[in-house]
This record gives sequence, structure tokens and C-alpha cells, in this order.
Amino acid sequence: MSANILILNGPNLNLLGLREPEIYGRRTLDDIRALCESHAQGLGLAVDFRQSNHEGELIDWIQQAHADHAGIVLNPGGYTHTSVALMDALRGQTLPAIEVHLSNIHRREPFRQHSYVAQAVQGSICGFGARGYLLALDGMRALLDGD
Repeated sequence: MSANILILNGPNLNLLGLREPEIYGRRTLDDIRALCESHAQGLGLAVDFRQSNHEGELIDWIQQAHADHAGIVLNPGGYTHTSVALMDALRGQTLPAIEVHLSNIHRREPFRQHSYVAQAVQGSICGFGARGYLLALDGMRALLDGD
């Protein structure tokens, strides 16, 4: 049976392909979902791909993840820079977690350069566009394999 990876996407990521494509690219969230599903299959993983504009819903999903998932990949969107609650939810569970950002947050506005989430995950990937999700799945496979 494939390890099931929870891939969570935060606020405004449902607007990918429309919102600031010069920063976030032209791929839609559905495009990224399809890329993740295909790539995960090649790694012997399954994905449960979700998006919410609501912090509490993301927190609920993180808290429930241990029941059906082996790890979490999270693009917290704007909550990256503001949500101590997401950081605490990640710290409150035992699954490996990886943070993903489409853009390089370290080359953006100063307020975007700090991530609360980074303090609660095994690794962060940013600046590779949609490919960052695939790199996160590669990293998750390595974490699950003990590499």
C-alpha cells in the first residue's frame, strides 16, 4: 500500500494561473495537483491534495493527518508569515512535514522573508515554481525511507 501524503495549500492558491502569474506562474492549482499525483505514483506514494482559504480548516486537517497520512507537504500561502497557529499545529503532530513556496520568499518584500511554518518542518523549498511540490515529494520519500 502506498504511503499517503497530505498536500495542503493555503489562502489564494486557488487563484493560481490568474493571480500575479509573473510571480506564481501560469499553472493552476489543478495543474499542480495533476503533476503531484503523477510524480507521487512514480515514488510509490499517494497524495491527498487540498486547498483552503481558512486557517482553522488547515489546522484541523493538520491535526487529523496522523490518522490517514504518512507526511504533510504544506504551502501555507500568506499564513507563512503570520500564523503561529499553523506552526503550533505542525509542532503538535509527529508526521514529517515540508514547507513549499512557488516563489523565493527570501527575495520578496521584507515581511514575506520570515516563515513561522519553517520552524516546525523538516525542510523548506522555495523559488522553483510548481516543481517545488515535486521536490517536496522527493524529500518526503527520502524522509519516509530514513534517508
